[in-house]
Amino acid sequence: MSAFEPITGRYVTITAGGRPHRIYFEEAGQGQPVICFHTAGADTRQWRHIMNDAEITARHRIIAVDMPWHGKSLPPEGWQTEEYQLTTDFYIEVVLAMVAALELENPVYAGCSMGGRIALQLALNHPAPFKGFIAIEASDFQPAWYDIDWFHRPDAHGGEMGAALVSANIAPQGPEAERWNTQWMFMQSGPGVFRGDLSFYTRDDSLVGKLGGIDTSAKPVHIMVGEYDMTCTPEDAKRTADAIPGATLAVMPGIGHFPMSENPEGFRPYFVEALAKMA
Repeated sequence: MSAFEPITGRYVTITAGGRPHRIYFEEAGQGQPVICFHTAGADTRQWRHIMNDAEITARHRIIAVDMPWHGKSLPPEGWQTEEYQLTTDFYIEVVLAMVAALELENPVYAGCSMGGRIALQLALNHPAPFKGFIAIEASDFQPAWYDIDWFHRPDAHGGEMGAALVSANIAPQGPEAERWNTQWMFMQSGPGVFRGDLSFYTRDDSLVGKLGGIDTSAKPVHIMVGEYDMTCTPEDAKRTADAIPGATLAVMPGIGHFPMSENPEGFRPYFVEALAKMA
């Protein structure tokens, strides 16, 4: 028996970094727009459980975006002659271009890991288009505890290396099928893409000492972190939330760095709470 999901996918061409990018995005639902961004090395599939949640989509238009080079968003023309290196400025340009292209009015921004870091950057430097920010597994800065060059070597499979790193940040309490589905996404990442994302996440623009400039009275900021996350620990998230006047924090038990995909049932009530805080 066939079972169709309510998720629809489309493409839109935006300009970022001075050249066109054909971007794939998926959406479901109606009402308050919520634009969602994935972790390093992944894609929109991390958000599929939220987009399939009828109670959430009854009041929210959930939109998940594949960043350039990720998922179904191809690299830009000429990619074969360059090294992929994500930057804060480029990421922000993509987000703002997608909000404009989709003509979103007062959207909530939700992002995880590197997407959570950008939530904080947007809240500080580009808050105007947004209603509020949900920063998942997000901190002011996170130095690497691993060697990112392992994810793009001729003598190692980058996808399997990525999945190995990811496995250490997935809580064992989650359902086995979804833990492995989460790892599969990283096994499929394009050569060097995970490394280029992690370069951004661990070496690019730090927010240490800057977060006090965020005005949560106008645009709420809610930070969420899994207790099993050792890349962005609960202590990291608390330090970050404490630096933002008026920010709120939720620690999710039994959940790691990829909550919406590794343990969707455990993540759901915390995401519903986060959406309520945006209202």
